[in-house]
Amino acid sequence: MFMKYWLISLSIFAFVLACGGTASEPQTMAEAKPDGEKIYKIYCVACHGLYGDMGASGAYNLQGSKLSLEEATQVILKGRNAMTAFESLLKEDEIKAVAKYVMKLRKQQ
Repeated sequence: MFMKYWLISLSIFAFVLACGGTASEPQTMAEAKPDGEKIYKIYCVACHGLYGDMGASGAYNLQGSKLSLEEATQVILKGRNAMTAFESLLKEDEIKAVAKYVMKLRKQQ
C-alpha cells in the first residue's frame, strides 16, 4: 500500500517538474507592456464607445481630438469635466498605453 502512494506521489512530482518553467519563456505579466486597446475596452468604452465617438454622459468624441500624446495622457491621468481621473486606477505605463491607443481612434483629416 505504501509503495502505491509513493509511486503516485513520485508521478505527480515528475509531472510538476516536467511542466515547470525555463529561462527561455516569454515575459511575465509584470514585464509585459500594457495593452492600451484592452485597457480602453475595460475602462473607456462605456462612455466613449468602441470607436471613440459614442459620447455617452458628455464624453468627448475622441475621433475629433486634437490633443497631443502628452495632453491626452494628462486628461486620462487627471480627468476633465465629467471624466473621472484614472491616476488611482491605472499605472503610469497603462495610462500612456491608453493615450497611444486613443491616438489611433482619430479620423484622418
